[in-house]
Amino acid sequence: MRNKPFEILNIEGTEPIILICDHASNYIPPEYNNLGLKTKQLNQHIGWDIGAAELTRELTKEINATSILCGTSRLIIDANRSPDDNDCIPGVSDNIVIPVNQNISKIDRIERTEKYFWPYHNAISGVIGNYRERSKYPKNIPIIFSIHTFTPIISSQKETKRPWHAGVLWNRDPRVSGPLIQLLRDHSDNLIIGDNEPYSGKEFYYSLDFHAGNAGLPHCAIEVRQDLVTTTADAIYWADIISKSLGDILRSQKLHELKYY
Repeated sequence: MRNKPFEILNIEGTEPIILICDHASNYIPPEYNNLGLKTKQLNQHIGWDIGAAELTRELTKEINATSILCGTSRLIIDANRSPDDNDCIPGVSDNIVIPVNQNISKIDRIERTEKYFWPYHNAISGVIGNYRERSKYPKNIPIIFSIHTFTPIISSQKETKRPWHAGVLWNRDPRVSGPLIQLLRDHSDNLIIGDNEPYSGKEFYYSLDFHAGNAGLPHCAIEVRQDLVTTTADAIYWADIISKSLGDILRSQKLHELKYY
C-alpha cells in the first residue's frame, strides 16, 4: 500500500456491497518530505482517519465484500473532496499549518490529482465495473459503503466532546442510511448514533456522490468515533455490529435497483 495510491482487498467478494475508505492512510511519498510536518503530527487525525483502515479490513472479511482503500494521506490530496475544491489540498488542518502545502503551484495540484486522486477513484470505478460484469447487474446492484472515523473532541470548539459512538452520513438517497441508523440504535449496547452527525453528508460526500449517487446506486457512509477503534479487538467489535446490520439491509429486494434522487 505504501507505494500505491490505492489497495484493493478481496476483488472476488460475493456480497453485493463495495466498501471504500478515503482516509485509510497517513502515508506521504518521500519527495514531499513529510510536507514539513513531524511524524507525530502525521499520526494524528489530520493525516488520516485513525482506525478506519483496520475497520475496513475487518468488514471486508465479515461481509465477504470487495474494498478499496486510499493509499496516501488526505494532506497530499483529500480523496473525499472535489479536485476543483481549493481545500482538497489543505494549507491548514486542525489549526496546524502544513508548510509544503502553502501556496502550491497549479502544476503541483494537477500532478497530485493525476498521481494520487484519480488512480484511487479509477480503482473504485474499476471494482464497480468488475462487479457489474460478474453479477446479475443491474438486477443485483451493489451498495457503495464508505468508512470513516472522527475525533472524540472538537479542539476548535473549546474542547467540545462528541457524544456519538458513530454517525451515519447520507445526502439524498435514504435507502441504506434510514434502516442502518435504526438498526444501530436498536443494538443492545445502547449506542448513540448520529443522523448526519458529527458531519453532514449533504456537505462532505464527494466520493459517494461521484460513484453512487450519480449512478443511482444505494449508498451511505459511517463515521465511528476514533477512541472506539484503537485496537484490532475494537475493529472486530464494530465490524461485527456493522456487518450484521448491513446483512439485514442487503436482504431487501427493493434496495438492489437503480434509483436516482
